[in-house]
Amino acid sequence: MAAVLAASCGYVGSPLPPLANIPAKVTDLSAVQRGDRILARFTIPSLTTEGMALKKGWTLDFRVGPAPEPYEEGLWAASAIPVTDGNVKNGSALYVVPTAQWVGKTAVVGVRVIGENGKTSAWSNLVAVPVVAAPEMPANLQAEATAQGVRLSWQARGMDFRIFRRAGTEDFGAVADAPQSPWIDSNAEFGKTYTYHVQTIVKLPDNHEAESDPSADVSITPVDKFPPAVPAGVRATASPNSVELSWDPDTDPDLAGYRVYRAEPGGAFVKLADTSAIPAYSDHAVAPGKPYRYAISAVDQLGNESARSAVVEVTVE
Repeated sequence: MAAVLAASCGYVGSPLPPLANIPAKVTDLSAVQRGDRILARFTIPSLTTEGMALKKGWTLDFRVGPAPEPYEEGLWAASAIPVTDGNVKNGSALYVVPTAQWVGKTAVVGVRVIGENGKTSAWSNLVAVPVVAAPEMPANLQAEATAQGVRLSWQARGMDFRIFRRAGTEDFGAVADAPQSPWIDSNAEFGKTYTYHVQTIVKLPDNHEAESDPSADVSITPVDKFPPAVPAGVRATASPNSVELSWDPDTDPDLAGYRVYRAEPGGAFVKLADTSAIPAYSDHAVAPGKPYRYAISAVDQLGNESARSAVVEVTVE
């Protein structure tokens, strides 16, 4: 019987120690000066240091303070000031710190999580933000369709600007940095709707930047009203029964073809023919001994026509 009882009982070891339930620390804190504020963002940890789900009821201890000498976390935390202007949504947090008292100085921000049991996480990565006078927000942003793309112009003091673009209902994304206004978005496509805004950027040492508030948005749906380039290098060669015309090929991507114009002695130019994209034409409706003048234009796929080329004159043999 004793053997049976022994076989039926599992081994019972020492009881496991209770979980500490210490929140994991924030690891993705980032901060940037925008206008007259520091914007700090981070993700709320979902686990404890032991890999267990973090219980509800946690709070955040977000602080901003000067960079201590020597640079030690404990010295910073002792002098840093708590900031309560924070917003948490879907596990992400945004804190806003006014820059008035920090202009010309470096503000260091950090955060830790306090569990519902009162236990605190380690401090997050600390982020140093050199603070300058608020960069000027670009004003009077305008968008204009050109043959080269969407031309943006704005007014602001500064030497660096960042352009953001949204295509349709997509999110805004940075598409370029420009040293001054204007700037042309050569990747914009005709018939598509784009929305833009611009920020002034101040470059600071150690790859830091300060940015202005974004300009007002401007939207545009560029329409192609721009003709191809004027044909160049038009040449005319007379033969007994025709005039052979040729010219340099047009490189516009939406070229549809060419339009040939002819003028007889004493007469005005009239359209002789619409041709394909091949830069050549044979005029067989000619009479011997008669001079003719020719000019060529280029036409795109939407029917936009260029100005006419330089005139060439030839007499049929």
